[in-house]
Amino acid sequence: MLTETEEVEREGERREQGAGTPDHGDRRIATADRRHENNRQYATFFLDTHYLGVEVENVQEVFTAKEMTPVPLSSSMVAGLINLRGHIIMTIDLRRRLGFEDRPPESEVMSIVVRTSDGPVNLLVDRIGDVIEVRPDLFESAPATLEGRLKEAIDGVYKLEGSLLLALNTELASEVM
Repeated sequence: MLTETEEVEREGERREQGAGTPDHGDRRIATADRRHENNRQYATFFLDTHYLGVEVENVQEVFTAKEMTPVPLSSSMVAGLINLRGHIIMTIDLRRRLGFEDRPPESEVMSIVVRTSDGPVNLLVDRIGDVIEVRPDLFESAPATLEGRLKEAIDGVYKLEGSLLLALNTELASEVM
């Protein structure tokens, strides 16, 4: 019979070897060692083909985008205002904020409400991913190939198996220029 510590160690070894890891389509595998107290959890999402994430502690909620009230004379980045249980929250189209092309009109849009120092802000994204846990040693500064507004709003990247997770800075991403 194994002790709890031995079971945790064996599970970590199986994870590192990839044993028993199911294929979940768009899900990305973050090699995490749950024994490390400095691991970080990210709520992930997609903008076009880019895989981004925000720290879970900054996420208030996630839902299918609601109808918004337009804000006349505002920046094109501001998609409108939503009423979330009696609170009026500004909505930012993250594609426009980060310099991506506009999404096709027929595509579904998702919302991630994040907490910032100025209060909650609703970010429009293309698709929601999973909550993943990443080790701090996988973090690197933003690559030089990122340009413009995207590079400014990214704290850095996590090198995962088969992809890069762009760590979005919610304070910078929610600023309206």
